[in-house]
This record gives sequence, C-alpha cells and structure tokens, in this order.
Amino acid sequence: MSRFSGFRPVKIAAAATAAALVLAGCGLVGGNDKEVGTEANGITTLKIGVSPVPHGDIVRFVNDELAEDAGLNLEVIEYNDYNIPNQELNEGGLDANYFQHEPWFNEEVEGQGYDLAHFAGIHIEPFALYSDKYDDVADIPDGAKVGINNDPSNQGRGLELLQKAGLIKLAEGVDGATATLSDVEENDKNIEFIEADAASLARTLQDVDASVINGNNALEAGLSPVDDSLIIEDGENNPYANFLAVRAGDENNEHLKKLDELLHSDEVRNYIEENWPEGEVLPAF
Repeated sequence: MSRFSGFRPVKIAAAATAAALVLAGCGLVGGNDKEVGTEANGITTLKIGVSPVPHGDIVRFVNDELAEDAGLNLEVIEYNDYNIPNQELNEGGLDANYFQHEPWFNEEVEGQGYDLAHFAGIHIEPFALYSDKYDDVADIPDGAKVGINNDPSNQGRGLELLQKAGLIKLAEGVDGATATLSDVEENDKNIEFIEADAASLARTLQDVDASVINGNNALEAGLSPVDDSLIIEDGENNPYANFLAVRAGDENNEHLKKLDELLHSDEVRNYIEENWPEGEVLPAF
C-alpha cells in the first residue's frame, strides 16, 4: 500500500490544474494559485507552521538530519494559538502545517471555509487528567472544579477521558469526538467545568482541582502525561493522530510529498521513541 494512501482531501477545487509543477518567479506553483516553497541552488525551502512541542522538535530533527539529502530546507514557524496555523496556510503564508488532529481539522475546514487537505497521521499526544491537589481520581471531591477545553473537538475528547475515569457519564449514543457539556447525562460529583482554551489549561492548573490538558501543552509545561497524570488516554486505535496539512490541490506537490515521507520515516519513529520513551508521544505509523 502506498505511504500516501492515508491522505484525505477536503473541498478540492473543481477546476483541474496542470499535473506538472511549473516555476513561477522564485516559487513553485502547487495545485492552486499559491506558490509552494522557494527554490535556490537546487534546494527548496518550505515554511512549516507547528506547535512548539513535539511538532517543532520533530520537524527540526527532520531538517537537521534528513531534509538536505531530499533537496529540502524547512523553515519552522511556531504557534501557541491553534486558531492561526490553518488560517496562515489557507492564505498562503505557510506551505504546510503540523499541529492538529482530524476532528479539529474538520471543524476548522467546515467552520472557516478553508480549502485544505491532509496526509496520514504521524504521532499521537495522549490527553491526560492532571491535578496539583490530588494523587488519585477517587480523591477528587464533590463540587470539584475541573478544567476542560472550550473548543468542540477537544472538549469531546476531554469528556471521553472523564467518562473513562468514572467521573461523568455521557448520554447514550453520543459520539465522544463531538460531545459537549450539554451531553453530560450523569455528574454524580457535581463537577463544575471550567472551560478554557487549550494553551491556558496547563498554566491555570493550580486554580482548579484537576484539568484535562492537551499532550503538547502538558509537555511544554513540564508535565509528563505518563508520570504526572491521574489518568491517560489510550494510544491504541486513537483517532487523534497529528498530521501534515496542506492546501487542497497541493497533495501531489513533489516537495510536500517528500516531506511527509520523511515525517513517516524509520528515523522519525526512532526519534519519537527515544525522546519520549514513556509514551508521552507515540508514533502513529
């Protein structure tokens, strides 16, 4: 099976483009009217938007160890706000981004009208429940304040984890990927949910009794999903793998395909396993 069989196009433009790449000024035209990368002396530079950890670390490893032999140079641009990288990609400020999972991607594409697509998953950052006050889920008291994501795709993911912990029960038949607070059917501990954006949940952990925190934000805050959490999400059959996203029509760009191939290489798998040996970050391939 092709390495790219996991690619999922979204909202592909109706007008077909030339199959071959053509040079336009100093850039390479992709499957839309926006250029992909800049070329000089046989090396193509791609601008890649990332979350700092682990995405930025992984892309920098690829750039330092693998990219040159593939004729690539990767300019890494870090973002702490999840709302910006897809906008920048859609508008042409980036050639690709690497920070998101499919539920978030689908929500953005549908809600913002972006014309984007993505390749197959590269890694998983397990969600986990953390507390500065309690060492066991059973110790979380009645009326506890629990932090949770305020965006729909990650809120559902957090609610699924709280249900796994036995703290709540979602209504029967509710899809965890799209669940919201209104889908909580049983809340025997009368938990008060404190909604916040993903980046602030780790910073405000001391202000609540517990908080469900995204893997990358936890790592940036010095928290280990394996060692410091009360409960951690399963990695097996996890639908939240992070991937390389591109503009629709650029999925056949030779340089982006080569980058995605490098991100799915044995070298990257080994890098992930060596740098996060306890499963804080898991290869998805």
